[in-house]
Amino acid sequence: MYPGTDQGGTFAVGPGDTGERLDTALAARAGVSRSVAQRLIAEDFVTVDGKSARKHHELRAGEEVTWRREPQRPPALTQEQVPFALVYEDDWLLVVDKPAGVVVHPAPGHEHGTLAQGLVDHGAAGGHELRPGIVHRLDKDTSGLLIVARGDESYRRLVATMERRDITRVYLALVCGALPQDEGTIDAPIGRHVRDRKRMSLHTTSGRRAVTHFRVLGRAPGFTLVRVQLETGRTHQIRVHFAALGYPVAGDAQYGRRPRPEGLGRQFLHATHLAFPHPEDGRQMSFASPMPPELRAFLEGTGLPPDPAV
Repeated sequence: MYPGTDQGGTFAVGPGDTGERLDTALAARAGVSRSVAQRLIAEDFVTVDGKSARKHHELRAGEEVTWRREPQRPPALTQEQVPFALVYEDDWLLVVDKPAGVVVHPAPGHEHGTLAQGLVDHGAAGGHELRPGIVHRLDKDTSGLLIVARGDESYRRLVATMERRDITRVYLALVCGALPQDEGTIDAPIGRHVRDRKRMSLHTTSGRRAVTHFRVLGRAPGFTLVRVQLETGRTHQIRVHFAALGYPVAGDAQYGRRPRPEGLGRQFLHATHLAFPHPEDGRQMSFASPMPPELRAFLEGTGLPPDPAV
């Protein structure tokens, strides 16, 4: 009997286990299917000697494997009070302006207080039951515009529109340092970091194509303000691409420079413009979100104009 509970457990790798795959060993010790074991590994619920590992990691004698179960989640979301601005609504969709600090949908460690729960009474629907209507996402500390479906057919059509890359998503980003060119395209695949699965990276064995277009809007000592347009939508794409170039997003605690610039309590990344064909009849929809006050204040402190022409 291996030490463990319904919440997780730990086992030591013996000489006879050397060479066994992590997912196979975990399935046997935790009493779960191999597919469940692989999901636990992929979602960082499993560590080997305290570090994340890949499912095909070959165990070595003396290693210690620790796992924890994914928290049980409610079968359906219930309405919660969550801050956001409702920019537009009709029978098919919502456009919302999300503030920094709000997670888009429930995930391990963020089971409550998400945008998805704040939208329950607004008719968000379609797709996964724990993220109804969510067509695309913004990071917790990124502010700005999101489309949310209001039914299965709307969700299906909006996802198809996203896959065709017919949704225009424009961001304002302040990056550290002086970008050497005034405009350009970053075309580099992004996936889970080979060693740290909580980070996205160009150093990956599972990269997917990621394309980011940018144009410089202004320069100040130590910073460059850029207009960024996504062609693809990988997790943390803008943050990873600019960090890989050596010009991380200002205030980015995960991929950026430490300490954060004084007076900036969040990453300087804002989804400022959204345009797309309406899922009902294809008419063009376009929305803009002003820069949040805390970003305006920091920008003014750098000497850059607080209302750049995007």
